[in-house]
Amino acid sequence: MLCVTARRYLTEFSNTTVVLRPGDETLTQLLRAELPQLQLVTAADAHLGMGHSLAAGITAIRHWRYVFIGLGDMPYVETATLRRLRNAMESALAGDSEGAIVQPVCNGQPGHPVGFSNDFFSLLESLQGDEGARSVVMPAGERLHRVQVSDEGVLVDIDRPD
Repeated sequence: MLCVTARRYLTEFSNTTVVLRPGDETLTQLLRAELPQLQLVTAADAHLGMGHSLAAGITAIRHWRYVFIGLGDMPYVETATLRRLRNAMESALAGDSEGAIVQPVCNGQPGHPVGFSNDFFSLLESLQGDEGARSVVMPAGERLHRVQVSDEGVLVDIDRPD
């Protein structure tokens, strides 16, 4: 499933990083064999919660202009949606010197992946425990750009019951 998800991101983003848990050698070997262009990052504190994994990933890509945080168990996001979100971020950054967050919305529900310009990287690096990026998104105000999409894949998380 992670290979399918990562392949979709690789079609639209020239740089793609996957954050892994320590000791997941089988998955690491599979990703290196199947998708050698991926950057792999191990989050040493992943067992402490998603916030630590997000922080490790952001630290590894600190030099990027922006990042889209996608979930490996959401393989149904369409490549056209990823392209649309990337274009929305590029447009937002062209007109907004204070950074931007780009979030897809389908049927009135916010989805994934969520994009963050590097202005938000310090906040993302400070996440801990099971704290996801919601604490960064919620107070963003006018810097939050919601993109209406018809792609229900932005809402479908395979490990969550429907």
